[in-house]
Amino acid sequence: MPSLVPMATYAILGFTVLIYLLQMASKAMLNGDDLPLMLGARVTELILEGQWWRFITPVFLHGSVTHIFFNMYALLSLGSLLERHFGHGRFVLLYFLGAFAGNVFSFLLTDGYSVGASTAIFGLVAAEVIFFYQNRKLFGSQAKQAIGNAVFIIGVNLFIGLAPGIDNWGHVGGLLGGAMFAWFAGPRWQVAGLFPNFHLQDLRESREVLSGAGAALLIFGALAVWGLLSG
Repeated sequence: MPSLVPMATYAILGFTVLIYLLQMASKAMLNGDDLPLMLGARVTELILEGQWWRFITPVFLHGSVTHIFFNMYALLSLGSLLERHFGHGRFVLLYFLGAFAGNVFSFLLTDGYSVGASTAIFGLVAAEVIFFYQNRKLFGSQAKQAIGNAVFIIGVNLFIGLAPGIDNWGHVGGLLGGAMFAWFAGPRWQVAGLFPNFHLQDLRESREVLSGAGAALLIFGALAVWGLLSG
C-alpha cells in the first residue's frame, strides 16, 4: 500500500487553523467583529454582487472552536487515508472541488450565510465510498466494511444537519462533487509484477483525472452561473 506522507492534508489543516486564529484575533481587536468571516463567508447576496471568491473561501472559516475541531479531526482522519491513495495533486483537487460544489448548492438553495470545511469533508467521505467500491475486488471484506461505515456516517450527519442553523445543502453538494470526481478520477488499482515483487499499479490515466476534474468543475460551475443569472 502507498506510504505517501499526507503533506497536503497537513498543509490545509495548518492553514485553516491559522485562519481561525486570525478570526479570533480580529474579534479581540475589533470589538467582536470577525473580519475574515465578513470577507469570506458564503453570503448569497454578496456573491450575486460579484464576490465570487465566496464559493471557495468559506472552507477556511469556522464559527466556533467546536466547529473547527470536528472538521479538522475529520480532515486529518479522512485526508491521511485518501491522500495516500489519491496522491497530493488529486487529493487537493478533490478537497476543493468538494468545497466548491457544496458552496454552489448552498448558494442556490439556502439564504443567509455559511462557513466551514464540512462541504469539503463530505466530498472526502463520498470519495472514500467510491474508492473502496471501485477497488472492492482488491480490498475484499475491508471494502465492504469501509463503505458501510462511510454510508452510516453520511446518513447520521445528514440527519443531524436537519437541525436549524446547519447548512445541509452544502453537505449534499460536497457529497455530489466528491463522488463525481472520485468516480471519474480516483485510483483504480490492480496488482502487477511477479512474486515476490508485487506492486500496485494505478490504471487511471492523467487525462482521465483532468477530465474528471473538468467535468465536475463544468457542471457545478454551470449551476453557479445559472444561479448568478437567475438571481
